[in-house]
Amino acid sequence: MSGPSTAEPERIQLSSAVVRFAGDSGDGMQLTGDRFTTQTALAGNDLATLPDFPAEIRAPAGTLAGVSSFQLHFSDQDIHTPGDAPDVLVAMNPAALQKHLSALKPGGIVIVNTDAFTDRNLQKAGYEESPLHDGTMTDYQLHEVPVTGLTLRALERHIEEGALNKKEAERCKNMLALGLVSWMYSRPIAETEEWLEDKFSSKPEIADANVTALRAGWNYGNTTEAFAFTYEVKAAQLTPGRYRNITGNQAMAYGLIAASVRSGLPLFYGSYPITPASDILHELAKLKHFGAATYQAEDEIAAMGSVIGAAFGGHLAVTASSGPGIALKAEAMGLAMITELPMVVIDVQRGGPSTGLPTKTEQSDLFQLLYGRNGEAPIPVIAASSPADCFDAAIEAARIALTYRPPVALLSDGYLANSAEPWRLPAVDALPALDQAFAFTTEPNQQDGGFAPYLRDEDTLARPWALPGTPGLEHRLGGIEKEEGSGHISYDPANHHAQTAMRYARLERIGAQLPPLEVIDPSGEAEVLVLGWGSTKGPLQAACHELRARGRKGARVHLRHLAPLHPDLDDLLRSYRVVVCPENNMGQLAMLLRARTLVDVKTHNRVTGQPFASDELVEVIERMGWGEQT
Repeated sequence: MSGPSTAEPERIQLSSAVVRFAGDSGDGMQLTGDRFTTQTALAGNDLATLPDFPAEIRAPAGTLAGVSSFQLHFSDQDIHTPGDAPDVLVAMNPAALQKHLSALKPGGIVIVNTDAFTDRNLQKAGYEESPLHDGTMTDYQLHEVPVTGLTLRALERHIEEGALNKKEAERCKNMLALGLVSWMYSRPIAETEEWLEDKFSSKPEIADANVTALRAGWNYGNTTEAFAFTYEVKAAQLTPGRYRNITGNQAMAYGLIAASVRSGLPLFYGSYPITPASDILHELAKLKHFGAATYQAEDEIAAMGSVIGAAFGGHLAVTASSGPGIALKAEAMGLAMITELPMVVIDVQRGGPSTGLPTKTEQSDLFQLLYGRNGEAPIPVIAASSPADCFDAAIEAARIALTYRPPVALLSDGYLANSAEPWRLPAVDALPALDQAFAFTTEPNQQDGGFAPYLRDEDTLARPWALPGTPGLEHRLGGIEKEEGSGHISYDPANHHAQTAMRYARLERIGAQLPPLEVIDPSGEAEVLVLGWGSTKGPLQAACHELRARGRKGARVHLRHLAPLHPDLDDLLRSYRVVVCPENNMGQLAMLLRARTLVDVKTHNRVTGQPFASDELVEVIERMGWGEQT
């Protein structure tokens, strides 16, 4: 028998690659993807991720409902999406292959854990016979790897010495898969080894087993003759600076801390756990050394009430939830609006209605935040557009709240919350100085020495912010309509109309100070405008880039402020022959724009729980804008 080949696989240089790990929700696919992402960031690539996991804590093992996946797009150039179709699919069981094979590029690489392809698992996944042998895989590069068996072989010593039992050893198979893919793409694994040793420092036998499995995966790739190629994606030329990977929820938490520091106000964050917003609470709980106070309330209504109280007491007050929780907060949000106390209400949107799709993304709460309170209760609404942008959006929401004194709704979504991208750390001194946005009232504001809590600033229409206990500034707050100036209870019809008009006028004041809209039109001759908001920015940016490469002259604008809409928006939309507005809802912003501008905004709507693919948008925009289909 001849010995193992010493020939090195040919290394191929790639500009970008998309890798998807998929397996049972107990197979550690999110952790595997997260570590591969960290390794890729250390290699200097630009990247974007798309975690996708079931809502159930533990769905039935081996079933389609229990499949969890993590996709990573990395490149030597600037990228905007987690990729449309994977180049590589790592399928840890038949259900993962069944669910994700159709997404793979023709000719793509499939690595399957053959040990999981038992008759029972095939039946659970809906296969009558093994897809590995019935011609299903003809159009792909199939690599059959006994991942579980290789893991157990690598950990024989650990099992024999009693450090692990067989079941515990099998749990390390995700690290073997990670080691193999890391070898394929020339990713460094030293940092992952250090991370494992640190994470399991109290259980060194677990740390050693995972490191051993990781190295075994790398060595398997390096010694087997099954892989003819390895791949390399060189570092991207990013703007100079210090970078870190960040998810949307992490960026949101850091943005709130930055707003607290730059305003000089202590941060109070009161919330009730809900997917996909809970990680904001978890992240802020780690940052108490910045003076952040976190409060996990017994329900959504209590959380909203705590934030109103914190704002009354002079804190930068913030809460977060998702659609179902926002519905419960709605009445108290109306109270916050009429009492005119500054706070930020974050909605990390998910698929609805009702419980809906807890772990899937959607943009369907726009109308809920705009109109989901009784009476005429207008509040500012802004939206983050990328994981890193959640940082800036949080600061902007705090700026508006502190300057104008309304509760501000800040929209994110499940895609932004859980996805990651490189974020260049900003210079703290360059962040907005929010302490200039407000001042606590400390003296009476009437000539007779009295205090009128609803006497307004002429420029912002903000009322005074007087802390409770300030001598001479005692006042009442409540949910009944206020008399202008005094704040006394008023049932006067004319006063009620004037107060309602004032609340809309305050939104107009906010709109009047917005910077000019940034319209991306390299040719300056575009007749088609692509308009988006929120997390559609990345896919739209990539789609417009491809359309321009095809010779199409199109412009793009992305809205952060949804209430108020930018005052220049009406004229902008009327200046283009066609306006296309793709949304991950059934056309909410487009409906609003049509009503406001009478422009026939064309829509493309999809609510599958997944973000748009850029190639999907290329086809849609070309057809709607130029009457052709690619």
